Amino acid sequence: MFDQPDIHKPEAYQDVDNLPADWFAAFGTGPVVAPRFGTIPQGFAKFAAQQPGAVAVTCADQSLSYGELDQAANRLARVLMEHGVARGDAVCLFLTRSIPMVVGIIACMRLGAAYVPQHLGVAPENALRTILGVTKSRVILTTAALSPKITMADDQVVIAIDDVMADETLDARPVAEQATPDDVCMILFTSGTTGVPNGVQVTQRNLANILLTAPGDLGIRPGLKVGQILSIAFDMAAWETLGCLSNGGTLVIRGRDIQATAEVVDVLIATPSILASLDADRCHNVQTVAVAGEPCPRPLADKWGAFCTFYNSCGPTETTIINTAIQHTPDKADLTIGKPTPNNTVYILDDDLSPLPFGEKGEMWAGGDCVTAGYLANDVLNAERYRPDPYRPGAMMFRTRDLGRWTTTGELRHCGRVDDLVKIKGFRVELDGVSRKIEDTAGCTQAATLKYDNETLVSFVCPATIAPQAACNSVAAGLPYYCVPKLVVPLDELPKTPRGKLDKRRLISMAQDIMQAAENGAVQ
Repeated sequence: MFDQPDIHKPEAYQDVDNLPADWFAAFGTGPVVAPRFGTIPQGFAKFAAQQPGAVAVTCADQSLSYGELDQAANRLARVLMEHGVARGDAVCLFLTRSIPMVVGIIACMRLGAAYVPQHLGVAPENALRTILGVTKSRVILTTAALSPKITMADDQVVIAIDDVMADETLDARPVAEQATPDDVCMILFTSGTTGVPNGVQVTQRNLANILLTAPGDLGIRPGLKVGQILSIAFDMAAWETLGCLSNGGTLVIRGRDIQATAEVVDVLIATPSILASLDADRCHNVQTVAVAGEPCPRPLADKWGAFCTFYNSCGPTETTIINTAIQHTPDKADLTIGKPTPNNTVYILDDDLSPLPFGEKGEMWAGGDCVTAGYLANDVLNAERYRPDPYRPGAMMFRTRDLGRWTTTGELRHCGRVDDLVKIKGFRVELDGVSRKIEDTAGCTQAATLKYDNETLVSFVCPATIAPQAACNSVAAGLPYYCVPKLVVPLDELPKTPRGKLDKRRLISMAQDIMQAAENGAVQ
C-alpha cells in the first residue's frame, strides 16, 4: 500500500494466531454501558440537590457553590424564557472564561436549548457574524464588560450574564428541566482553517454517553478539582466543564497562568501541545490526565503516566470529544489511542466501506452514540462525512479522516491523518511517522514535520537544545533517505493555536522564512 517500510507495525502484529474469530466486531465494538443520566442537566441537578454547599466553580477569588450555581442558572433561564428562548433554539455565548460562562451553559441546557460558545477577542469578527447568521440566534449571552464589543442585528438582544446574577429582584424559582436526550445542546464551530467554519450539532445523548460513563468521566467525583484551561470554543472545554459539574467535582477556571492551575487540580484535560508546555515535576498533585486533539508524543505520555493515571484519547468534534481511549503507562510496548468507548464503534474500512484485513492501515470510521447530529445547514458536507452504518442498521457513522490499524490486543494505533500522507520525490511519506522517529532522539519532547515542497520535508523539534543532526540521524536510522528532513528547526516550544493545538500554519510560515533566507544567502 505504501512505498516505505511500515514504521507503525510492532512485532505484535506478526502474531495473529490468537485473534478472535470475529475480530472485526470484537475489537471494533465498545462495551454496552448505560450512562448514569440521560442528560447533562440531570447529572448537575443531582449534585445541586445532594451537595448545595459544595464549591461548584472557582475563578480567581470568586466562587459559587452548587446551590448558588443552581439558583443563578434558574434566574438566567427565566430571563431567557422572557426573551422567547425555548427548547430547540440556539443561544450564542460570546465571552471569555469566567463563572458567568458556566451559568450561561447550565441555563441554556435547562431549557433544552443549545449553547454556541465563542471566545470573544479570539474569534474573528467575520466568523462571529457567520455563526450568528447560521444559528439564527436571537439572544447573545456575554458579560457586562464585553457587551460593548458585540455587534448585533435589530432582531437580536445581548444579555450580560453577570448583571442577571447580581439582580436579586429577578425570579430564581426552579425551572423545570426541559432537555431530552435527543435535543441538540451544544453547537461547536470548527476553527475554519480550511474555509468557512462549520457548526457541529452535539446532543445530550452524545455528551452523556462520554461524560457519564467510564473512562470518559475520568473518575471525577465530589471533592476532586478539575482544571478548566482550554478555549471555550473547543469541544474538550465541554469535557472539562460539563464532565466536572455532572459528576459533582469542583471546576477551577484558569487565569493567564495555566501552570498555576495545573498545580492545584486533581484532574487535567489538555491537548498534548498544552501539556508539553507544563512543568510535570511541579504537577505531582494531579491524579488523572487525559489528552486528545492531536497525536501525543511518547516521551510526554511516559513522563505523565509515570506518576498519574494517564489517558491517551482520540476523536474529532463530530464524534463528541473522544471515541477511543486507553490508560497508558511507561512500561507499555506501544502508545495507542485505545479502544472504542462505551456504546461506540470504530471500523477501519476501504473506499467501498468494506473491512480491511487485520493489521492493514486505513481510514477510521466512528459509529455509535458518539455520532453527532451533523453539521448545521450543510447538507453537502453531511452527505460526505456522515453515512449510514452498514454493520448496524439504523445507525450512523462518521468518516474521521484519521488513519489507524488494530493491534492484536484490540487497541488502535493512530497512524496520522489522511492529509498527512504526502509525496516527497515521488515516494509516499507519513509526516506523523517522521515526527515519531525524531521523538526517539535523546531529550526530544515533541516534534512536528511538514511538507515544504515536493522535494523537501521540514521538521521542528523541542527543546531548543536538540541538535538538528541528531534528529536527522534518528530518522535515517529507521526510515528511507527521502524521509529525512532537509531542515530541522529547534524551538523552546512549538507554537499553538488558540485552541491549544499545534499551529501548522505558523510553522510553515517559519519554514518559508528560513528557506528563503537561506536561498538569499542570509543563512549559511
